[in-house]
Amino acid sequence: MANPAPAYRAKPGSPLSVDPAFYNRIANATDQRRLVEKLEVPIRDARAWKVPAGHVMRICTRQGPQVGDFNLWSLHNPRERFWASRTRQLQRAHVSVHDRLWSTLPYLRPMATITADTLEHYGIDEDGGRVHDLLGTRCDPYVNHLLTGEDFDFHCHSNLTRAVAPFGLTEFDIHDVLNVFQCTGLNEQDQYFMKACPAQAGDYLELFAEIDLLCALSCCPGGDLSVDLWGSDATDDDLLATCHPIGIEIYAPDDKLLEGWSPPTPPDYRGHHGVRPPEADWSAKRRSGC
Repeated sequence: MANPAPAYRAKPGSPLSVDPAFYNRIANATDQRRLVEKLEVPIRDARAWKVPAGHVMRICTRQGPQVGDFNLWSLHNPRERFWASRTRQLQRAHVSVHDRLWSTLPYLRPMATITADTLEHYGIDEDGGRVHDLLGTRCDPYVNHLLTGEDFDFHCHSNLTRAVAPFGLTEFDIHDVLNVFQCTGLNEQDQYFMKACPAQAGDYLELFAEIDLLCALSCCPGGDLSVDLWGSDATDDDLLATCHPIGIEIYAPDDKLLEGWSPPTPPDYRGHHGVRPPEADWSAKRRSGC
């Protein structure tokens, strides 16, 4: 039996149709890029940083396996932010090379495009698990309290909240994430599961910034998820032993590599959702003599 066709299929020329040659050139020409910033996200904490349009960011497991919860906003307008569910529909539930991370309405444009992924060939494992997950979202202290009755201040939601505060954002700006390096799937009961992170020291995911970005990433307090966060007899010391920092590197490609590229713009939708704008109402009244 043939697989059903994907629901979202673009016409030629749509932003869904990437130019593989361009992004492969960005990925492969590592000798034609300049390192402009390097930082480290400590275990059980988060960091936020800026990425100019046309730059490449590398998220890397420098010391060992670790899951990261990743948020993105338009640097100049944080109302435009990463839309995980639409990205899941337009691309797939687990993303890799040439997939794009899309922004919320009414902007709906690519914020970043994945150019390189050392876990690209992980594929589907024996349990149906895949990496770089859009099925789930960040861990948070509210769910933790529901499940355990305890307070814990270093879940990814809280980490991200602290990280973006210096940029004028709040808890209300934290949104559904891309779970970088996380291996997940759905079991036979259609329930979400998480597996141990398959990344090793030196693995990375690279993204090309399509617009000016503010990014934030949390090192999950569950580390590499080889120990269950909930429902097990594991102690916090057991979880802590699985935690590693995550590295962030920002590169500026040579200008010649960017020839022919320009930042994407929002869709030119002018329908006003079927409601006439005030100026249209006024024009109609003038035509009718009112």
